[in-house]
Amino acid sequence: MDYLEPCCCFDSSLYTGTPDAEPCRQSIDVPAAIRKLDGLYNSGREQEAGAFLERQRDEARAIGDWRGELSMLSELLGYHRRDGDREKAMRAVNEALDLIRIHRLGSTVSGATVLLNAATTMKAFGRARESLPIFKHAARIYADNLDPTDYRFAGLYNNMALSYQDVGDFAGAERCFRLALGVIGHSRHPENELAVTWCNLAELYDRQDPEDPRIGDCMEKAWDCLNAPGLPRDGYHAFTISKCAPSFDYFGYFLYAKELKERAEEIYARS
Repeated sequence: MDYLEPCCCFDSSLYTGTPDAEPCRQSIDVPAAIRKLDGLYNSGREQEAGAFLERQRDEARAIGDWRGELSMLSELLGYHRRDGDREKAMRAVNEALDLIRIHRLGSTVSGATVLLNAATTMKAFGRARESLPIFKHAARIYADNLDPTDYRFAGLYNNMALSYQDVGDFAGAERCFRLALGVIGHSRHPENELAVTWCNLAELYDRQDPEDPRIGDCMEKAWDCLNAPGLPRDGYHAFTISKCAPSFDYFGYFLYAKELKERAEEIYARS
């Protein structure tokens, strides 16, 4: 299989059916691995995080723990979206899709979540059109199994919106961004995610009309979210800043961008 070229046609029938419920005889400690991973991210040790995930994936594969392997592959998808390694990202996409297909997990929430992660990675590396059928499948599985306000819908809608945007379906993109805002608003500390979504909406409006007055409204709302009282200024907040600061720079909010970047540096310095 050419890992640089994932299958362009997503046939959901190949991924659904009766899920494999057979337990793995040996398994890695996935919760412990995730805690270790979070610690590496929160202290800004990105390269160590990647190497750690690869070791955990290899260990799971070696002992036949396909569930643990799939969990680590899902984390690697997010990691490679950060580090920009297209070859490794597409390899992880195909390996994850293979496991979901072999074990018929496509009709489960956990499987749909990995599919969502794979589609998001495909979009990040220029394969937005191919990602949309996968997003739509994940949306159907979520709709059949989750409460409409479940936070997992927020990531689905936000990332699907970006794929719609890339293929030029701006109405579809705005609809998904608005749906994401509605879901995020039900969460306990929504400010980081709201800020990212407002920045995304600003960029969508800019694509259609750089003079759209809604751009400024979106960026001010993003700024208010990032400065909300009581918002924890932790590693995740610093990561959110890394996603929002370029938008503030692009739209000319240079002082805002400068303050945010300095804040992120302070967070990482004390981690």
